[in-house]
Amino acid sequence: MPEPLTFPSAFLWGAATSAYQIEGAVREDGRTPSIWDTFCRTPGKVIGGDTGDIAVDHYHRYRDDVALMAELGLTAYRFSVSWPRVQPTGRGPAVQRGLDFYRRLVDELLAHGIKPAVTLYHWDLPQELEDAGGWPERETAYRFAEYAAIVGEALGDRVEQWITLNEPWCSAFLGYSSGVHAPGRTDPAAALRAAHHLNLAHGLGTSALRGVMPARNSVAVSLNSSVLRAVSDAPEDLDAKRRIDNLANGIFHGPMLHGAYPETLFTDTARLTDWSYVQQGDLAAIHQPLDALGLNYYTPTLVSAAENAPSGPRADGHGVSENSPWPAADDVAFHQTPGDRTEMGWTIDPTGLHELIMRYTREAPGLALYITENGAAYDDKPDPDGRVHDPERITYLHGHLSAVRQAIADGADVRGYYLWSLMDNFEWAYGYEKRFGAVYVDYATLARTPKSSARWYGDVARTGALPAEEATTE
Repeated sequence: MPEPLTFPSAFLWGAATSAYQIEGAVREDGRTPSIWDTFCRTPGKVIGGDTGDIAVDHYHRYRDDVALMAELGLTAYRFSVSWPRVQPTGRGPAVQRGLDFYRRLVDELLAHGIKPAVTLYHWDLPQELEDAGGWPERETAYRFAEYAAIVGEALGDRVEQWITLNEPWCSAFLGYSSGVHAPGRTDPAAALRAAHHLNLAHGLGTSALRGVMPARNSVAVSLNSSVLRAVSDAPEDLDAKRRIDNLANGIFHGPMLHGAYPETLFTDTARLTDWSYVQQGDLAAIHQPLDALGLNYYTPTLVSAAENAPSGPRADGHGVSENSPWPAADDVAFHQTPGDRTEMGWTIDPTGLHELIMRYTREAPGLALYITENGAAYDDKPDPDGRVHDPERITYLHGHLSAVRQAIADGADVRGYYLWSLMDNFEWAYGYEKRFGAVYVDYATLARTPKSSARWYGDVARTGALPAEEATTE
């Protein structure tokens, strides 16, 4: 029999969530609306008119949820802080009742031996800051730094792992260019400004955290860097790949990791902007030394020049919109990659995760890596006995964890894996239609039922070993 694949003994086995997707309690303890509260109430923006008003009520059920994590054998939990719960207007002093929730959550996690990892921003900008211009405005980056210092000071004595931003690409380009995410704007030039100010927020926020926290704490950012492939080696297809790589990856990791934007990004987007909002000192402010880098991966992206375009809607995996999330790249075509797909329509390809890890191993040698999101949505349903079997997700996880283990064998310093998601929840513009959770949630009763994948993943976490076979845990 093949030997199981073992992971390093200190490897973190976690799950991840975000505040708006699970907390609910949107009007309690001083919380005010975020851009997602507003977006959900805009007709036609979210399937079924769903909102995160209740979500899965984690705000009131967090103790039970932490106990469930411990029962499953998780050693780490990545969650996000709701900015409008802590600083309702995005300015000024904190609301202590909001901070107290996160203090209680952290204490509960530590009491169960689970390492907390805090993400400061997972897309829920206070609506008042959006009313003042949102991420396209420079002031928002300064407000984020103030907020980072507030949370860092409150939790930094007990939380060692910190992430400034989650997937700033989504915040900038789905929020301000294609409009499929909050705040739903469709201005590609504004999206490019938003990307720069998100970068600046990351840099200023990193400095702010380090100013109030113990030096032992780790600061990172989570990027949904695209694994890009061209349909052919034709020069025009390779150029399409290069242009999307700039917009998907270089626009963030360039200044964050290397202190500079790709020069070709400026020429590619010159018809939209002159980039004059990049002020003297910005790149130095953004280029803060990082302790780790979070990588979020779901599926690769296949592109070509427009003359090789397939028929039908744009197959970039980022929702249907008449407006593109790729500024100045309307002549790039996106193709559906071959293979089995999840309920999101995303192709299952673990080789892309290995490719992504090895890219950043080369680009940022010496920087610790964490897989801060990876997972799959399936049409999970309870059987007549109330059990939820999801063998497809087990197969998915086995393949992607095997890719992580291979990357470690190939020299990558990967120190942890956070499954997306701990439990079924509000899936942004898809409402409650897509289930990413390892734990099934009955949205009528909010009862939690671990799926077979949760038990399987828990066994892997407890043993630190990936079984040779993708056996389902009953």
